[in-house]
Amino acid sequence: MSEYIVSARKYRPMTFDSVVGQGAIATTLKNAIKANKLAHAYLFCGPRGVGKTTCARIFAKTINCLNPHDDGEACNECESCQAFNEQRSLNIHELDAASNNSVDDIRNLIEQVRIPPQIGKYKVFIIDEVHMLSTSAFNAFLKTLEEPPAHAIFILATTEKHKILPTILSRCQIYDFQRMSVENMVKHLAYVAEKEGYTCEPAALNVIAQKADGGMRDALSIFDQVVSYTGGDITYQRVIENLNVLDYDYYFRLVDFMLEKKISESLLLYNEILGKGFEGGPFISGLASHLRDVLVCHDPQTASLLEVSDDIRQRYVEQAKRCKAQWLYRAIRLCNDCDQAYRTSRNKRLQVELTLIECAQATDDEPGAGRRPVRILKPIFSLLAAAAKETAPVATPQQPATAKLTAQPTVAQTITPSNVPNPLDRKIPLPSATTPKRPTLKMGKLAPSIHRTAASTATTSAPVATPATVEEAPVAAPQENRDLVSTEVLLQWQAFINTMPQEETALAQRMKIMQPAITDAHEGRIEVLVENQEIADMLSKIAQRITAFMQAPLQHSGITITFRIPEQGEQVIKPRNKREQLRHFCDLNSSLISLGKSFKLELS
Repeated sequence: MSEYIVSARKYRPMTFDSVVGQGAIATTLKNAIKANKLAHAYLFCGPRGVGKTTCARIFAKTINCLNPHDDGEACNECESCQAFNEQRSLNIHELDAASNNSVDDIRNLIEQVRIPPQIGKYKVFIIDEVHMLSTSAFNAFLKTLEEPPAHAIFILATTEKHKILPTILSRCQIYDFQRMSVENMVKHLAYVAEKEGYTCEPAALNVIAQKADGGMRDALSIFDQVVSYTGGDITYQRVIENLNVLDYDYYFRLVDFMLEKKISESLLLYNEILGKGFEGGPFISGLASHLRDVLVCHDPQTASLLEVSDDIRQRYVEQAKRCKAQWLYRAIRLCNDCDQAYRTSRNKRLQVELTLIECAQATDDEPGAGRRPVRILKPIFSLLAAAAKETAPVATPQQPATAKLTAQPTVAQTITPSNVPNPLDRKIPLPSATTPKRPTLKMGKLAPSIHRTAASTATTSAPVATPATVEEAPVAAPQENRDLVSTEVLLQWQAFINTMPQEETALAQRMKIMQPAITDAHEGRIEVLVENQEIADMLSKIAQRITAFMQAPLQHSGITITFRIPEQGEQVIKPRNKREQLRHFCDLNSSLISLGKSFKLELS
């Protein structure tokens, strides 16, 4: 019994012409060999299984060939080529950087670089998965990589170029390998099947190529797996059974049910798919891809974008004739939203079934088909006028004469789109004749009411104007200043502290313990004692803000605040720490001491 060799190794390309899907790179390397313009370092990067290491080996064999052909290919007959083909060449060294990524490994490599080749012109060092080298190993490799001996050539291969240091990249010629197309993989798989004597259907090879996702090595591995299952008779049906791939026919039938709005048949078909072991996530993703392919086939020019066999492409074209583009847009959007919500949904089956129902019930003429729902901005001012008309009281002839003022039309009733061309021109509704609600100020857990006593309010407050009064006297008479009251000044002082921004927190904490004193109630002069000149300067900068804040509530337009450092003998309240505060409260109430001892309380 002969030794079995997998197809990925048995049919590995030995010449540049046999490399699949990398024609541009192969041509560039052959021209460089023919012109004798070889760089000292190359970097081959790209996805897995696309031929990076294969091209590196072919390149190493060709530059050491003793009798190269005129087209840049190796002769495969000389001693150097024979040694390479039999894997006994001493001119080619391969290093797996995934397992040899230390500084010592690089030092050993540098020692080998110094030894000249025995046969041929060059010693080629192929370092695979070079991105796995440590930073120290990269740095130890820099000098040798930049200025190697004339006989040394380095070929670095990696799947993750972004992990390589920029200093390494700048010393190499970079070749980006592209993913294999489905067409190229199908051709190569057909070539391998012909060499092995297998029979295969083009649709079956197409499924294998799509399953490989751009990697030729993966495609050959899947091919060997399918051959073991089918015994060499590779058919489409047996391939999808072995690879557990959902058949195209399910998607075609499901779209036909949706077009005919057969919801029951759609749900039964989905249940059949679940019964075959398929999950809802890959199914809904495959449905979105199928709808995309149907949309692409609307135009004969874009139908060539489908990487499928000719008979399946024809089915796509026929189904595209029965689907309108607007419906496809909306169905794709629904499937995409379902795919995003599927991962977080608890009832995943219900999520998919709702999407199938929505797709079956969707029409191509509804608003927002294929786009986000249309958002209509309703007119604001017409709604305001309509709401005002519904809620505003209307005066009747039977009402007494005293109610005429309240029966006048409110400002909201006069604001309509016809007579208000600009929203900024609208009038502000005036307060009603009833007593306004007294505002409160929150101070920690205390909320004292900011208002005067009933007696002072009755004597000093101005009457509330009604709409009729405003029309007769639009300009109010100037109000006289009222004498300041200590309690009100203190409340307004604390209220201002609560409005200070976060960047003034430290200053606000000091202001909380200050006691503003009235030096002249009639003139509105207030004096505040502070600890030092620095705090006085800081408060002087915001003095204008404080006075502007206090003028309206205190009904005094001439308020002035001065900050003074206490003279000798005067006392100023200083901030207390936690222990000083505790001591102060214990002096006020001695029972706190016994309470702390009883519960064994400690100050944190």
